[in-house]
Amino acid sequence: MDDDLSNPLGPATIDDVAKAAGVSTATVSRALRNHAYVAESTRRKVLAAAEQLSYVVNSNAARLASGQTRTVGLLAPLLTSWYTSEVVAGVEEVFAQARYDLLIGTANPLARERIFRGDARFQQRIDGVILVDVFCSEEGGKQLAKLDTPAIVLGERLRAVTSISVDNARGARMAARHLVDLGHRRIGLIGGHAHTDVVHNVPTERAAGFTAALEAVGIRLPHQYVEDGDFSIEGGRKAMHALMSRTKPPTAVWLMSDEMAFGALHALRELGLVAGSDVSIIGFDDHPASNAFGLTTIRQPVRDIGRLGARLMLDHLDGFGSVMHHPIELTLIDRISCGPPRT
Repeated sequence: MDDDLSNPLGPATIDDVAKAAGVSTATVSRALRNHAYVAESTRRKVLAAAEQLSYVVNSNAARLASGQTRTVGLLAPLLTSWYTSEVVAGVEEVFAQARYDLLIGTANPLARERIFRGDARFQQRIDGVILVDVFCSEEGGKQLAKLDTPAIVLGERLRAVTSISVDNARGARMAARHLVDLGHRRIGLIGGHAHTDVVHNVPTERAAGFTAALEAVGIRLPHQYVEDGDFSIEGGRKAMHALMSRTKPPTAVWLMSDEMAFGALHALRELGLVAGSDVSIIGFDDHPASNAFGLTTIRQPVRDIGRLGARLMLDHLDGFGSVMHHPIELTLIDRISCGPPRT
């Protein structure tokens, strides 16, 4: 790279950096935002060119030229949950680097309707919107795709708009197979309320995957082994007490979230039982406290989901985003809360 890259005609532009680095302006934009899809060698080349050219992103000039607010909205049904807070942390991390603001709101029915119908007052405040576990369904996705405001949907697989999700049914099958492989046959399930207005949502997909995996090996999941834990610690505690009060309680229980699993572990301690020895417990999430509790769980990289969602939003705002689904891998984390059934 030449040493005389400074621009005597004025401040360097993104086109100058792209020319100096031998890449496209889209690649420069991605590299400067630390985008995951940019090779490290390319990133170093872009950063070196930007440094030699003393290139600085002029946020105010970009905003005036494009008419952008440099604000992205994020809507979620429950803002106080660990999952949502982790997603938001990942989104904010990327937007802070890109000098974007994040406007956070609760995805109540009124807010959802305002987005789907393209409310001008709402769109004037933001350049794009990220929906977290709102469960739009394909019909809602088609409505979002018609808007001028780009949308990214997290937690649901859609075709009409860019979406990111884990395979909930597959994660449930992983949990079921792990318990079956340990030798369990009396297996319980603690979940939460399903959204009745959409077919594909987290509780229904996980329940269906878990039940199907058990049935595939000839194990039935009776209704008396299924409880609603409300996706909360206290809900998990109460649901576990209910399961253990059965005449023949399950020897293993899968809970659809780690927070419910923490409640279940508390219930076992209250009953004088030991997780992994008397009853096996497996969760879903890999919450930061799961390791301290010795909880076997299905790990989903929640903060990474938020980071990816933010990067994809920035791609769309820069004009080179493509509509597609981005699947996120799940991993079984085996700890001491699971073991073979007692003989």
